[in-house]
Amino acid sequence: MKKVFRFGVIGCGLMGREFASAAARWLHLADTRARPEIVAVCDTNPALLDWFKDNVPSVRQFTGDYKELLANPDVDAVYCAVPHVIHQQFYVDILKAGKHLLGEKPFGMDAAQNREIMAVLAENPKLLVRCSSEMPFFPGAQKVIALAESGEMGDILEVEAGFLHSSDIDRQKPINWKRMADINGEYGCMGDLGMHVLHVPLRLGWRPQTLHAQLVKKITERPDGKGGMVPCTTWDNATISTRVSAGDQDFPMVLKTWRIAPGEANTWYIRILGMKKSAFFTTKSPRQWQWMDYSGGAQAWSTEDLGYGSLFPAITGKIFEFGFADAIQQMWAAFVDELAGGNANGFACATPEEAQAHHAVLTAALKSGRENIVVPVDYEGATVR
Repeated sequence: MKKVFRFGVIGCGLMGREFASAAARWLHLADTRARPEIVAVCDTNPALLDWFKDNVPSVRQFTGDYKELLANPDVDAVYCAVPHVIHQQFYVDILKAGKHLLGEKPFGMDAAQNREIMAVLAENPKLLVRCSSEMPFFPGAQKVIALAESGEMGDILEVEAGFLHSSDIDRQKPINWKRMADINGEYGCMGDLGMHVLHVPLRLGWRPQTLHAQLVKKITERPDGKGGMVPCTTWDNATISTRVSAGDQDFPMVLKTWRIAPGEANTWYIRILGMKKSAFFTTKSPRQWQWMDYSGGAQAWSTEDLGYGSLFPAITGKIFEFGFADAIQQMWAAFVDELAGGNANGFACATPEEAQAHHAVLTAALKSGRENIVVPVDYEGATVR
C-alpha cells in the first residue's frame, strides 16, 4: 500500500489546477513510493473553489482564508501558487504551521523577502521545501543535464538558457498582476521566468560571478478590461550576459527571459557548447534532443527521438510524446518521492538554496539593467550546496 501525503492547495488558479490534474492521473506513473491526495483548497475566488468541488472529490475543506487551511491537522504539505507580493507572508506562515511546501517561484518578491523565508526555513530543518520548476523534467533536458554532469564535454565554450513567450506582443492583451511591479516585483519578467532559466545552471554548479543585463520595456500601458488603460510597470524582456567561473571552467553564459519573443508560444531551451561535446534541447521539439561529439573530422549535430523516456517511469510507451502536463507530473513525482524518503530518482525540484542564489542573480541584473554597468553577483548569505 502506497503512503499517502495529504495536500492543501493555496491558490487555485492555473497551476493549482495543474497539480490537481497531475494528482488525479497518479496511476499514470508506473512505480512510485507514495501518492498525493488533495484534501483542502483555498482561494478568494468562489468560482475556482467550485472547480475543485466539481472535479476533485477528495477535497474536504474549501476556504477563502489560508490560515484556516494551515490549521487543518489533516494537511501534511502545501502547494502555494499566489502572487509574488504575498510569497513572504504565506510561505513563512506555512513553515511556521509545520507544513512541507512546494512553492511557486520566485520564492519571495525580492531578495529581502527571500531572506525572511530562508530564515524561518532554517528554524524548521525537518520540513521539505522546494521551488516549482518543471521544464528540466522533460526527457531531452535530462539528457543534456546528464551529459554535462558526465564531464565528457571538455572545456565549456558557452551556455545559453532561455524561456520565451510571445503573447505580450499583443498591445491589447489586458493587464494582469504579472505586469504590475507592486504585485509582481521589480524583477518583472525575470521574477516570473528566471527560476526556470537558472534551475539547470545552478544545479550544475554554474553560478554567474559578474553580469551585464539589458532590460526591455516596450509596452507601457495595457487595457484594464473596463474600457480604460492602466500603466504596465514591469520589464518585458531581459537578456543577461554573465561570466561563470566554476572549478577549472571559465565561460560566458547568456540567460533570456522574454515575454515578447515573436513566434515563440512558450519555449524553454538550454544549449551547452563544449570543446569535446555539445548538447541542446528545446521544448519546441519535445521528443528530441541534439548533441555533437567532436573528435576530429566533420562537425555535425546528431538528433535522437526520445519519446516518453521520463525520469519516473510511466505506463505510456516510450514511442509516444512527452508534454507540459507530463513535466508537471514528473516534478510532483520528484517532490512526493522526497517526502517519502527517496532521492527524486536523482533530480530533485529546485531547492530553496537555488531559489536564493537566483535572487542574487536577478538583483544584480536589475541593477545592471537600470545603470547599464557590469555588476558582480553578491551571494553573501546564500547557501552553497
